[in-house]
Amino acid sequence: MIENKRVNLWAILISLMICVLIALDMVGDYREGVHWQHLLLELGILSLSLSGIVYFWRLYCLSAQAKIALLRHDLELANRQARHWRDANRDLIVGLAKQIQQQFDSWQLTRAEAEVGMFMLKGLSHAQIAELRHSSERTIRDQARAIYRKAGVNNRIELSAFFLEDLLMPNGPQSEADEN
Repeated sequence: MIENKRVNLWAILISLMICVLIALDMVGDYREGVHWQHLLLELGILSLSLSGIVYFWRLYCLSAQAKIALLRHDLELANRQARHWRDANRDLIVGLAKQIQQQFDSWQLTRAEAEVGMFMLKGLSHAQIAELRHSSERTIRDQARAIYRKAGVNNRIELSAFFLEDLLMPNGPQSEADEN
């Protein structure tokens, strides 16, 4: 599909160049008083060139629309899969959120710090969090540093790992068997 778009763009560009060159030639021929039959022939070639531009532009647009339709389909599929996963794991998600909030409480995070912490765990950048909370990025960075200090971690990765490390089995199901 990408190759077709390139071909269409090149065809449009070439047709446009032909159009411009023929138009310039026609102007020059007209000034020189060339016979009207010659001008009529060049007008026909100009019309064909314009038709080429329209034709290849239409192909280009159809190709772009097909790509957009495919992306929309893929997005809808991904959204359906995400909804299915959330529905299937709703109790676990609610339980995890409660456990995270309890841990935030044990670290004595302020309400604002806890909200920032949740946004950070969801993967939002400081700029995105600042926009959502209607505050400055500097405030969010200061709150993030306070969270790291109270949690005893150094960065966002360690904060996320604190909550995820026990959920993920490090070496697969045989880890417990190997320890016994």
